[in-house]
Amino acid sequence: MSAEEKTAAAAEAKPDAVDLRALQRRITPVLIVSQILGGLGVATGIALAAVLGQEVTGTEALSGLVPTASVAGTALLSMPLAAVMTARGRRAGLVLAYAIGALGAGVVVLAAVIGNFPLLLLGMAGFGAGSSANLQARFAAADLAEPDRRARAISTVVWATTIGAVLGPNIAAPAGRSVSGLGIPVAAGPFVWAAGVFLLSAVIVAVLLRPDPLLTARALAPAEEGTKEGRSLRAGVRAVRESPRARLALVTVTVSHTAMVSIMTMTPLALSHHGAGIELIGLVISGHIAGMYAFSPVMGRLSDRFGRLAVIGLAVGLLAAAALLAGTAGASHGRTAAGLFVLGLGWSAGLVSGSALLTDSVPGPARAAVQGLSDLAMNTAAGVGGVMAGVIVSKAGYGVLNAVGACLLLPLAALAAHRALTRSRQEPKSSGPDLRA
Repeated sequence: MSAEEKTAAAAEAKPDAVDLRALQRRITPVLIVSQILGGLGVATGIALAAVLGQEVTGTEALSGLVPTASVAGTALLSMPLAAVMTARGRRAGLVLAYAIGALGAGVVVLAAVIGNFPLLLLGMAGFGAGSSANLQARFAAADLAEPDRRARAISTVVWATTIGAVLGPNIAAPAGRSVSGLGIPVAAGPFVWAAGVFLLSAVIVAVLLRPDPLLTARALAPAEEGTKEGRSLRAGVRAVRESPRARLALVTVTVSHTAMVSIMTMTPLALSHHGAGIELIGLVISGHIAGMYAFSPVMGRLSDRFGRLAVIGLAVGLLAAAALLAGTAGASHGRTAAGLFVLGLGWSAGLVSGSALLTDSVPGPARAAVQGLSDLAMNTAAGVGGVMAGVIVSKAGYGVLNAVGACLLLPLAALAAHRALTRSRQEPKSSGPDLRA
């Protein structure tokens, strides 16, 4: 009998016999370790992706397509991986995602060796599965969490990405040099390491992520389980369409991610135009990454303490303040750095609160499908936003880009305000934070 079957049997025999917090304590360290390794693999590979694209094509014009292909791959693989998780659980989906990421990294190395640009783009698309695994891991942390601790569970796994995201770019150069004697281009070396890290993550998840959090959550809620049709991707789309709270959550993560990516991708160029060197640009981006990940536990605690809607409002305020700071910074590098740090904080608030609200708002059977839809939406929108950001900066400047980023927040602010008014009319006598938003 598998671990999931044993848990299910215990739940049927005596519901109180299963200690959810004990199960959560068992799976959370596994998710944290895999998140650190996965973040390390993604950050190590992506650090020199544009450089590799320039080396393969011989031109800067096409180099930006290489990291963009990874974003596109993350988006395109979100729904198929969600389908696997819906049918077979988190463990199967995460292992498959890391395996595809490792294969993609291998294809990138092969493309670099033979100088094939289309193959390079294909490999980068597969490499994007590593990011899909990292995104889905936050939802795995929420599967067994109690509702009033769900945001904190998500934020803990998001926080773990900090370690890999900070270390990755710093080991890209030695990773490249380590394989130069094998006839592999230096810029492709980080992908060799990334492939190994992804495979290690897959093994850790396959061996240690037991019991499977999603399958166990279903076993502990047999009345909610319903039929297999209730777990289909179609059911997930229907669940979002029928739930105003789910739609708000989907808009929150999509807008927060798109605004962040659009502004962040063009900031190094803006700093360079104002005389900043590589070291200073690196410090600004490091501060931005710290804002994104290091403070996510704070956002999780705030979301559980004061409610999802309050932190969504905080996200809107932080992202707007970031656009104002960065967009009016001009030659002030310190102001730009402050803007990017606040931008990271706003992204963290939006991702954590939106992800928790999304999990709260849909039936258990449809959650994996809805969560995959969320990752598809946020990465597709961010990919388009990243491309448009370059066009806007080239035509109108970095300040206008930030103004456009602030305008993206208006629909989210309107939806959040409408939800707040609706809730106040429906529950005028309620007290305390309402996690249902």
